[in-house]
Amino acid sequence: MSTVSPPTNADDQLLQRFGYRQQFLRTLRSFESFAVVFSFISITMALFTTFGYVLKVSGPRGIWTWPIALAGQTFVALIFAALAAKVPLAGSSYQWASRLANPIAGWWLGWLSFTSFAILTVAADYAFVQLAFQPMLGIRYTPLGAAVQTFIVIAVQVTLIIWSTRITTRINNAAVVFEVVGMIELCIVLLAAVLLAGQGDWSNLWSTGTVPQAGWFSWLGPFMLATLLGSYTLLGLDAAANMAEETEEPRRVVPKATIRAVLTAGGIGMVFLITMAVAAGNVAAATADPAPVAFILEEVLGPSIEKIFLFFICVSMFCCGMIIMVTNTRLTWAMARDRRLPGHRVLSQVPRATGGPTWATVLVAVVTAAPLVIVGSNTEALVDMFTAATLLPAIAYAGTVLLYVAVARQIEREPGYFHLGRWEQPVIIGALVWLSYELIILLGPAQFRAAQAYAAAALLLGLLVFVPMWLLKPEAMRTQPVPLRGEAAERNDTFFDDVLGGEPAAPTKG
Repeated sequence: MSTVSPPTNADDQLLQRFGYRQQFLRTLRSFESFAVVFSFISITMALFTTFGYVLKVSGPRGIWTWPIALAGQTFVALIFAALAAKVPLAGSSYQWASRLANPIAGWWLGWLSFTSFAILTVAADYAFVQLAFQPMLGIRYTPLGAAVQTFIVIAVQVTLIIWSTRITTRINNAAVVFEVVGMIELCIVLLAAVLLAGQGDWSNLWSTGTVPQAGWFSWLGPFMLATLLGSYTLLGLDAAANMAEETEEPRRVVPKATIRAVLTAGGIGMVFLITMAVAAGNVAAATADPAPVAFILEEVLGPSIEKIFLFFICVSMFCCGMIIMVTNTRLTWAMARDRRLPGHRVLSQVPRATGGPTWATVLVAVVTAAPLVIVGSNTEALVDMFTAATLLPAIAYAGTVLLYVAVARQIEREPGYFHLGRWEQPVIIGALVWLSYELIILLGPAQFRAAQAYAAAALLLGLLVFVPMWLLKPEAMRTQPVPLRGEAAERNDTFFDDVLGGEPAAPTKG
């Protein structure tokens, strides 16, 4: 068994007790951790992409489903925050499930997250090109042209991630400030135009637009479909947790950052939706436009001011795709570190502590770019990818919450760290009710069959990876790493008993 000298940093000592050695610099603090989650959610990117969706399926009235999704995702985020305070490791849901249940459950939840992040990255970058970058420069949209430009965007993001985590997070910090300030200013300017210039229409807030009012509240009808507006947007609840090994005091910082980011994004998102609905004077024309938010901005503010706001929006959307990719690289690296992915020796390498895991990042980029072959000839692929990237996390979130329910009584509360306390039961019930409702909507309507096919293909591909690994690396796939031996580690061998409620697994060989 390996023997390592004890680290002096308390966070690194904790990591050693989980069976790992520190390989990154801890450069993320409270704001950086908050910014990672906020940028992953990216109200700007998500609502620019999905506002057209809600106009088409339910009309402007559908924005009032937003608080339902916000409440549901907040319940899930609270459970994730409790888990992040217990298991502050890169790989988040993969690590949580591996240690709450077993490595097999962890592997599959990790795979669901990996594929959903890959699909969501390409969807975010494609949306950046189609809905913000091209309108800003006046480039005519074609599926092939947008696919080529998206490939270039992915290449730039990969370069930044490999180059320096510190630079990547600093760029993201600036983008978050841009996004918050830009969204608030945009709402103020648009509402001023509505109030002072008489543009827009307040009755839009209750209008169904081009959607018939009859049957609006029917089963799997416009109301239920509109709820996906929040589902598409409020994702990345474990993004900060995936960066836990690069965060100072992750057990304290990550839970707070996650909850604050979700609530902040939810509040700004509601104001933005109300503003856009009111500012959309001609709802039918906005619904028919491929980039309805850009259309509304040009109609209300004129092309010059529209392009100024589109620049800020481009910055936010670019960083959204970059942060999703960063999150996926850490997940991929964490699974490879445990020898649970093909090529794990290469994928688990971290050449420089200041940068990202190079080969894990390259793999993520290749997998992310693959769907562009389909997007290049399919104008509906963007919505399908967003739906698939919502369905896969919903399944992973539901699995994580169910595992938490199964072991909740075994997880001890620690003073000074986040826990659900007396609110645990209602939070669990709220999360399960919401996730069940969300999955019914995502699996029921025939219009989501293409997205379901994406998800099914991701699961089939996972099976093709899982089976060889199960046969070739049986011990790695079935056992957990044990505490590394050192003075500090030996003094805390009972960490698995005290915190996780169980003994560590037997050490792996080889």
